[in-house]
Amino acid sequence: MNILRFLTPKIEVEYINFDSSVRQGLEKMKYHGYAAIPVIDDEGVYKGTVTEGDFLWALYNNSSPDLKRLEKTELKTIIRHDYQPVKASASIDEILSRAYSQNFVPVVDDRGVFIGIIKRKDIIKHLAGVKVEIKEPQPIPVHT
Repeated sequence: MNILRFLTPKIEVEYINFDSSVRQGLEKMKYHGYAAIPVIDDEGVYKGTVTEGDFLWALYNNSSPDLKRLEKTELKTIIRHDYQPVKASASIDEILSRAYSQNFVPVVDDRGVFIGIIKRKDIIKHLAGVKVEIKEPQPIPVHT
């Protein structure tokens, strides 16, 4: 089975630049409502993934979650490296083993350049033989 049939290409994926600040990353995740987001450098190389929990720990470890300080804290200091990417030539077994523990699998080319993601929900829909479009759950409004 060709895994690229499940690929959401980079052009359709939100990601954070490796040189961003924690505040910039946090604002992008909040705006899009993501739980995790890939991080790439200026050359497009996948560097890791950052999650809501990573931001929470950054705030906790900062002891003073003031936005000015978060502007100076580099995102690269909180990136997770356990969202290991797969190459576009990966086997379906490799994809399934990664998708088991993460909500998306980053996909890179032979040079490590990020080309997109494979979402766990797309794999599940395919394996379940879902033939109708499933409505996305509506996000819970956040009151500020």
